Amino acid sequence: MIIMHEAPRFPTLTDTGAHMPESVGRKAANLARAAAQGFRVPNGFVVTTAALRELGTDPDATLAEIAAGIGPGPFAVRSSSDVEDLPNASYAGLYETMLNLDGEHLTDAVRQVMASARNAQVRAYRGTDPTRRTRQTEGDLAVLVQQMIQPGASGVAFTANPLTGQRDETIVTAVRGLAEPLIASEAVGEEWVIRAGEATCTRAGDGALDARQAGEVAALARDIETEFGSPQDIEWAIDDEGSLFLIQARPMTALSDPISWEPPGPGLWARNFRIGEWLPEAMTPLFADWIIPRLESGYLDGMWKSARVRVPFRYATVNGWYYNATPIPSAKTLWRVLVDSRGRAPWLLYSVLARVSRNPPAADRAALHVLETEWREEILPRYRRLVEDAGRQIATAGMMQIMTVVDRIATTAGNYLWSLAVVGGSAWKMERVLARFWANHLADRLDTQYGAAGYQVLLRGLPGAEPTLSPHAVYSLDWYFPTAGENPTVSVGTTEGSRDRNRAAAILAERVAAEIACREALAKDAKLLREFNGLLDVTQRFTAIREEQARDLTLGWPTMRACARRLGEQLQHTSIIDNSDDVHFLSRAEIADPQRTHSKNAGDRRMRWERQRRLQAPLTLGRPPRLIGDPIARAVTAARNTQEMPDGAILGHLASAGRATGRVRIVIDPADFDHFQEGEILVARATAPAWTPLFGRAAAVVTDGGTLAAHASLIAREYGIPAVVGTGNATSRLSTGQLVRVDGSVGTVLPLEDTA
Repeated sequence: MIIMHEAPRFPTLTDTGAHMPESVGRKAANLARAAAQGFRVPNGFVVTTAALRELGTDPDATLAEIAAGIGPGPFAVRSSSDVEDLPNASYAGLYETMLNLDGEHLTDAVRQVMASARNAQVRAYRGTDPTRRTRQTEGDLAVLVQQMIQPGASGVAFTANPLTGQRDETIVTAVRGLAEPLIASEAVGEEWVIRAGEATCTRAGDGALDARQAGEVAALARDIETEFGSPQDIEWAIDDEGSLFLIQARPMTALSDPISWEPPGPGLWARNFRIGEWLPEAMTPLFADWIIPRLESGYLDGMWKSARVRVPFRYATVNGWYYNATPIPSAKTLWRVLVDSRGRAPWLLYSVLARVSRNPPAADRAALHVLETEWREEILPRYRRLVEDAGRQIATAGMMQIMTVVDRIATTAGNYLWSLAVVGGSAWKMERVLARFWANHLADRLDTQYGAAGYQVLLRGLPGAEPTLSPHAVYSLDWYFPTAGENPTVSVGTTEGSRDRNRAAAILAERVAAEIACREALAKDAKLLREFNGLLDVTQRFTAIREEQARDLTLGWPTMRACARRLGEQLQHTSIIDNSDDVHFLSRAEIADPQRTHSKNAGDRRMRWERQRRLQAPLTLGRPPRLIGDPIARAVTAARNTQEMPDGAILGHLASAGRATGRVRIVIDPADFDHFQEGEILVARATAPAWTPLFGRAAAVVTDGGTLAAHASLIAREYGIPAVVGTGNATSRLSTGQLVRVDGSVGTVLPLEDTA
């Protein structure tokens, strides 16, 4: 019989020799150190390459006898290299792992794990960093054999948030049973965030953990961090008896500095205003560097044509996310506006900002009708001609010509955006006037009939506002993402809602009946009736115009994406980048002067963007100027028919009236669309026109971003479903499968059960 202390070349995790990573590898050394400090670690021993060669004529029997010395099987066989589990090199998931083995089959498993040091993945990973190439030769790999834990739950934990770098958060991810599917990215798992001792489930799963257990895992991870002196990434398992085991401990790699959300300047910065309403996540570098400045430039061109003045809105990128702020008023700015525009700007601004919020018909007669006509007869036709001409050019155009095409389309789209802001953007201001009229003159007589819908029943089923899906509809304004016309599974030109004739007919009939009821209620007051008819006509017209304009903002996106593809293919052909879509992770200057390879730059930026797009970006940064305040917030507060909010409710903008109860489905991007089921509550960061088909299956819509003029607000009404927008963080506070009640009449989302 082999006595363990007589075979030091097979040290157990309790032997002092197991503390030396140069001989047993770092994984085994870390676990041996943890075990020596009293942490619960499965029993195990280490096999080195040299020791394996010395096993003699019957290695199976020898290893089986050694394994019997640490306890009964089954066993797990895993790598333990002296260069893995380092702060700059984890080698996570690259080596082979063998599970649930009996003692008689350990030799083949050990050899298979050792052989994985020569696989292509390991060689490629080692080759990306010179320090990795010099520290390990092929085949130089120890192997750790441990008793298998048969877990009821297992997973990973990070003692710092890997997305934000926040050191005061521990992230625990868990699945039922073995964690291998989670570690191999074949399962998502439920996620918990533990901060100041409080555990919050941020992604529901199969109930692998409760809050107490999540807290215990976090405490284990924090204790390991204290022992090793740096943020840790651990694997853990809870057996059927409830005992918590440490399976692995290693330093967190590529941990960024903590994310800061400081305002980039004075005033209030919002990510759901203007262009931000179309951007549900962090921007790709090329879009931020090239398209955003062209859009903003075109916007100012449109302002100049209308008002003979350029007053730029401030915009900035914060951790990859677009933020926008209004100009800060000053005597100098106001004087420049007055003088440069020769009085035209004050007249226009008074009409589209002040007068439209008090007397919409007068604002229409004074300015908006002219601006609408300009859009229909000049701006939209010019945009269409440009896109059509460009589409014929790009097949044979050179790189500089293609870049010029992108410049022209993006600038023209910015000009179009100005028109959308002042013409279509007037609709929500008019709507507030209609809401006040309803509250003052119609609510007492009609609210019992139309209930939660209120005045919004008058703005549904309007000609021109029908839900349609154009081939140029986008999922995000960022041109990295495909348009609806590029998706072979989507039928453009129609939507599920427009095919649902019964629902559309019912919404139309309800609106017509409501109009008749309003006129009957006001029949005895001729002045009020005239006021109502004028207000209703102009508000309905501009509500439809807003949707018409929004549909065509992205007319040029299919052509611009084709340009980006051409540029990417050319750069890939000349070995400037590895893949054609890496072009989205360059700058315009790098494309215009491709003197050297940008593969590493593109790869690094892509990884940073992948982290940034998963951040929970605040809806606003900073504070509004004291004299101006926040007009959107004031409008939302004024529109609520009650100021009493239920405890625990998530608050947002009341976008589409009505109430619905259902199960949440978090939808982050188009990859999630196929999972969305009939009757679920759509919860997203923001929605754009290409999201329209989901509305036909949704019971209600909730978004982090958006305002009263957002896409979700408009389309939800046409489908007759409740919507709450501008919640700020519904996607992080709610979980898929969670039961909630959405009340679009007061702008609340009330969880009816815990997240897990």
